Amino acid sequence: MTDLKHDLSGSGPLQVAARLDRLPVSRWHWKLVLLVGLTTFFDSYEIYMSGVLGSVLARPWHLTSFTQPLLVGAPFFGMIFGAIFLGMVSDRFGRRQMFMYNLAAYSLLAVASAFSANVATLIALRLVSGVFLAAELMLVDTYLSEFMPRKARGRLIAVAYAIGFLAAPVVAGLGGLLIVKTHFLIDGWRWMMIGGGLGALVVFALRRNLPESPRWLAERNRPHDAEAVVAEVERTVERQTGRKLPEVRGIPYKPVTKIRFRSMFRPPYLKRTVMMWIFQITQTVGQYGFASMATLILVSKGHTIPSSLLYTALSFIGAPIGALLAVPLIERVERKFLVIGGLTVIGVAGIVFGNGTSTAVIVTAGAVITVSNSIVSGAWHVYQAELFPTQVRSTAGGVAYSFSRLTAGLLPFGALTVLHQFGPTQVFVAAAVIITITCLDLAILGPRTNGRSLEAVTGTGDRATAEPVTQRGA
Repeated sequence: MTDLKHDLSGSGPLQVAARLDRLPVSRWHWKLVLLVGLTTFFDSYEIYMSGVLGSVLARPWHLTSFTQPLLVGAPFFGMIFGAIFLGMVSDRFGRRQMFMYNLAAYSLLAVASAFSANVATLIALRLVSGVFLAAELMLVDTYLSEFMPRKARGRLIAVAYAIGFLAAPVVAGLGGLLIVKTHFLIDGWRWMMIGGGLGALVVFALRRNLPESPRWLAERNRPHDAEAVVAEVERTVERQTGRKLPEVRGIPYKPVTKIRFRSMFRPPYLKRTVMMWIFQITQTVGQYGFASMATLILVSKGHTIPSSLLYTALSFIGAPIGALLAVPLIERVERKFLVIGGLTVIGVAGIVFGNGTSTAVIVTAGAVITVSNSIVSGAWHVYQAELFPTQVRSTAGGVAYSFSRLTAGLLPFGALTVLHQFGPTQVFVAAAVIITITCLDLAILGPRTNGRSLEAVTGTGDRATAEPVTQRGA
């Protein structure tokens, strides 16, 4: 009994947090970032594929003013349900299990989509695949934030999203080479869907040994399991760094307090819940509007589909560049101010893109937008995961995220209407107005999070968690 008591002395929620937060960054952390970050690649893949499919299939499938935006927005409508309900499931049954189920389901659905015989089938399959993809993306934020040390949390999660943004030039580049042609008697867009599904299956196999989040285990009153995971991580990090680990800092054990989702609508979480809901409804216009509409806008300006795909591909080169720039910036600049600055640049560059006539102006403005988009995306994904307690982190974040998916699904209907009736300039002017609302919301209501433990930000620890005191290690 003495050994058991000693083993569990550091396995309460705050002790687990303190033990993970004090670890130096090692190969173990980078491997986790890589395996989890590969998921973000498929999210970007789906977003950019939406605009490409809407352009390429418009004539051969005789898409109407209703079916074209529905095809573009289908994955986003599915993401609404995935973000809410599968986020709840991950808070109830664990992060790791949902990681595996979500990616396996998405892989099968992506391959099935490649064999769609008509637009109705393609829309239905892409809608359902969006359900699982949204839950997967929410888990990236939740899972990594619960493992990464507090002083490196931002930059490590930003690296995970840098991996995802590599999909931007890949999809646009492959689209220019493959989509407008038939290869081995199969349409190019079908090959791209098959490639996405098989790629997700490979990642599924690579991630089969991921550990469960010890923060989640501790909050679910499973100290034995939490201790096993944390102890293994500590041994691995100590072996890889070749140095004795720092002293554990935290506070004495406190019993787990049950936190329910309805608490997000009461102080101290009400203000940040309102802030995130407004933010998610409005930020989508700046974040995903260009990605899903760029090709369609260029075609409306008189460019051919191949040239539009080429210009889009050149613009999307900025996506991984911006994601890499976010890595050093995200710990040096307060997260919410980094998001505000990036969105401001997107609004200005969007108006330039909408008015641009020369290739150089179009590609340069597009690249500036994608660079800024990547910086904003890395920062807000980290930021959102820091705002809510572990017990409801996926649920609260998922509900907020579902609003962005709703906006993204409706965006093609509104944007295409404005585009056809008023032109591309007005599309970006309207976007700039909405971006301004987003920036004001974040500036006024958003808390600061940089360099603080998750428990200090969410108020589930006390001040000692933010400014820890020495405690005997487990």
